[in-house]
Amino acid sequence: MRKTTGGRTWLALLAGAAVLAGCSAQYRDHGYVPPAEDLAEVELGDTRESVRETIGAPTTSALADESGYYYVSSRMRHFAWRAPEEVSREIVAVSFSDAGTVTNVERYGLEDGVAVPLERRVTESGGSRGVLRQLLSRLGGFSPGTFLEE
Repeated sequence: MRKTTGGRTWLALLAGAAVLAGCSAQYRDHGYVPPAEDLAEVELGDTRESVRETIGAPTTSALADESGYYYVSSRMRHFAWRAPEEVSREIVAVSFSDAGTVTNVERYGLEDGVAVPLERRVTESGGSRGVLRQLLSRLGGFSPGTFLEE
């Protein structure tokens, strides 16, 4: 009888390689930041329209006072079962004066980011009873406990 352990070994190695390949990290890029050579063409005193023509439409802009354009790009790492992780972020901020001309161009990276704590505003309830209990107790003195008692 011939032993086929060599074939099984190769099959096991091939299966192991397939499993490892399936667990490799995948990267996704989001957003747009103009390249440095395009940003070099933006000069102090340029208008909003000329900035749009030179480096493209912004990812977002300052809505309240129209004081700037913001170009945002990020790279996310997806790995197996883990939550996606942001591995790089780049932000280009173009600031405008009240007259609508460029006053500054700044570039920020992920290392420049600051965590902003969110404040949660929770309305206190009037008591410790649950919503269902409050609703049912208002229906003619009805109590949910009457159904539970035998």
